[in-house]
Amino acid sequence: MPGNIVSATLRGGLFTRIVGKRLLYFQEIPSTMNEASRLAQEGADEGTVVVAGTQSEGRGRQGRNWVSREGNIYISIIFRPTLDVLPMLSILAGVAAVRAIRKTTGLEPGIKWPNDVMIGGKKTGGILVESAVQGGQVSHAILGMGINIDLDAQKEEEIANLATALNSAAGRIVPPEDLLRQLLHDLDRLYIEATHGVSPLPEWETLLETIGQSIQATWRQETYTGVAEGIDNLGNLLLRLEDGQLMTLTAGDVSLRLPGTESEGTESVGPESEAEARPDSAEVQSQIP
Repeated sequence: MPGNIVSATLRGGLFTRIVGKRLLYFQEIPSTMNEASRLAQEGADEGTVVVAGTQSEGRGRQGRNWVSREGNIYISIIFRPTLDVLPMLSILAGVAAVRAIRKTTGLEPGIKWPNDVMIGGKKTGGILVESAVQGGQVSHAILGMGINIDLDAQKEEEIANLATALNSAAGRIVPPEDLLRQLLHDLDRLYIEATHGVSPLPEWETLLETIGQSIQATWRQETYTGVAEGIDNLGNLLLRLEDGQLMTLTAGDVSLRLPGTESEGTESVGPESEAEARPDSAEVQSQIP
């Protein structure tokens, strides 16, 4: 049975200012998101991290299941950001995940919009943000992240052809505590920078594998087809439709379209940003250039 990843992480040294101020470890828990939300409502400090060995009810966007086996990373972090920083949480989390994986494994991950961490065209990590906004202020936001390290995707029917894990991609055993330590350091640095007006968007855009691709996007039972031209200043996807219109997508599921096929892949099966994490994500906007 894997040991306590938090103890191993701390033994290697954790030097952060906000993220990781308090770390709570559960060998098994229904959901790190639920526990972090409960703690946030009780007044837990910003930067509190809930870490689980396994989850019995791990979830992604729209109630999807997140496969949670031992030997991988499952964390949820409490933030209390301003409204300006709130939309950046999932974006800076994607950048932090890519940086941490690169530094600890030598691999070069990318991001599929909005926030699937990809290696070799397969998903290895996902991000979920849930927030509570009252009276024009953010009461709290919970950032959830799952990264596959030792998961054997071929044994999981629902993700067998869609997911991968770092051990298999790197061809060696990646110590989970090393990745978690680096991830917390990178999250801390990027969050502090965001609170001081330094946006993670420029780096995030360079990591997006979706840009320039012919895609099919689905949101609220509507499907749109076109070319992903770029992102706006909130990270929303700019989709050039087949009729020439430019559509701004604030949320949705994206799959690549190959010549002669309907699409490559299926809807994302891991955590992504919840619609309520962005104030404007309840609608899909279209404009004529």
